Amino acid sequence: MNPETSIEKPRGIIDRGLRAIEVVGNKLPDPSMLFLLLLIVVWILSALLSNVSFTSVIDPRTQEPLIINNLLSGSAITDFMSRMVSIFTGFAPLGVVLVAMLGVGVADEAGYFNTGIKLLLSKTSVGLLTPVVVLVGLLSHSAVDAGYVLVIPLGGVIFHAAGRHPLAGIAAAFAGVSGGFSANPLPSALDPLLQGFTQPAAQILDAAILVNPLCNYFFTVASSAVIIALGWYITDRIVEPRLSRSTPVDEDAEKSSGMDTIGVRESKAFWWATGVMLLGIVVLILTLIPADSAFRDTNGSLNSFQAPIMQSIVPLIFLLFLIPGVVYGYIAGVFKSSKDMVDAMTKAMNGMAYYIVMAFFCALFVHAFGASNIGALLALKGAATLQALALPGSITIVGIILLTAFVNLFVGSASAKWALLAPIFVPMLMQVGISPDLTQAAYRVGDSSSNIITPLMPYFPLVVVYCQRYFKKTGIGTLTSIMIPYSITFLVVWTAFLLLYWVLGIPLGLGASYTYPPV
Repeated sequence: MNPETSIEKPRGIIDRGLRAIEVVGNKLPDPSMLFLLLLIVVWILSALLSNVSFTSVIDPRTQEPLIINNLLSGSAITDFMSRMVSIFTGFAPLGVVLVAMLGVGVADEAGYFNTGIKLLLSKTSVGLLTPVVVLVGLLSHSAVDAGYVLVIPLGGVIFHAAGRHPLAGIAAAFAGVSGGFSANPLPSALDPLLQGFTQPAAQILDAAILVNPLCNYFFTVASSAVIIALGWYITDRIVEPRLSRSTPVDEDAEKSSGMDTIGVRESKAFWWATGVMLLGIVVLILTLIPADSAFRDTNGSLNSFQAPIMQSIVPLIFLLFLIPGVVYGYIAGVFKSSKDMVDAMTKAMNGMAYYIVMAFFCALFVHAFGASNIGALLALKGAATLQALALPGSITIVGIILLTAFVNLFVGSASAKWALLAPIFVPMLMQVGISPDLTQAAYRVGDSSSNIITPLMPYFPLVVVYCQRYFKKTGIGTLTSIMIPYSITFLVVWTAFLLLYWVLGIPLGLGASYTYPPV
């Protein structure tokens, strides 16, 4: 394929705007270097602001005027150097992600996810093809990158085989995998990952506050139904009819099943592994029921932060995928010895190397931001401004969602973006009575909705390549124009859904509240 003809030249306001976003975003440093630069900025600002008196800004933790700590003083520098290793190893999201990924990696490498996805899609009727493709996209969040490398191309293959427009299948899958990134019927590693940034941010103002890893779980489950319904309607009523009129499939596009035949052994392995997973869930539930369950706290509660079950969320996610992965691997013949299982974990960790590097610099920045008290200053000043504006809480939440969606156009990584925004958003909104749980939910809505229209999302170019299999002239502008209806609709309806959810007082998740302090 000639690369000069595979990308459309930008046309119109939308294409020019997207190209501008791409150019500006590409000039931003890598997230790791961005955190290093921000760390240096925090050091310099802390030295400059340490000589400024903020008598009118009262630190809610001490009830004394806020003081900015100079991180470039001799004692601060030696303390930083002596604690650098512990700051990194104590970075909450690091352990959460790595432990969860060990289990997910085994299930992924064994082929458990791939077989499950293929079985589900192969048994779906044409009429329900769209919602099932979107649903599988949502479920694929538990399998790391499986959604991008398996579900999205299969969406095109299956639609094409069914006589429908393949780009509509790719769009529906992309909407589920990326646009619905924070909607999932199952717990995933993303939940504790975001909580790992939210809790330290909240502790800038309240050192005793704890945030549950599943503080948004009920909302993300309910959001799944919203995203599936929207994806179904937009694909069948808006996107596919438009594609059928304006984007004819290339005559030489190969029309095939696109899926390897699932053998008897793989099918047997899948059902055995799934049965073991369900049995494990049943056993867990049975152990939680007794009033004297070891998973309950001293008061018999399962929902409190002190309850062992709440402190075991990440290990449970690890086991939820590890055990079925091992069962599948051995029955399917993928794993022949324990070394194969260890190799699967090793491969999963190899894929996390970049994240570990980014986490190192991110941990240092987050620590410095809190230790300097600059985060508290921004939060208190920002809260004072919000209070002076006297905006309703709903307007503030909408503003957070829109700002996140905009920032997402330039910073694609969900973890890097929340690491930047959480220390500002969370404590600032706490000062006006909005809980960290609600702030995190608002962030998730904004972050997910604009994922599918930013060329800086790491997998965006790959999706363009998938589309070029059926329409060689597909370019960044082409794909974005296809995905804009999803992005705008998700942003508007999902935001309204969060506000309605709030008004009705439906719990956001385990141990969550809408207000700070909780009532």
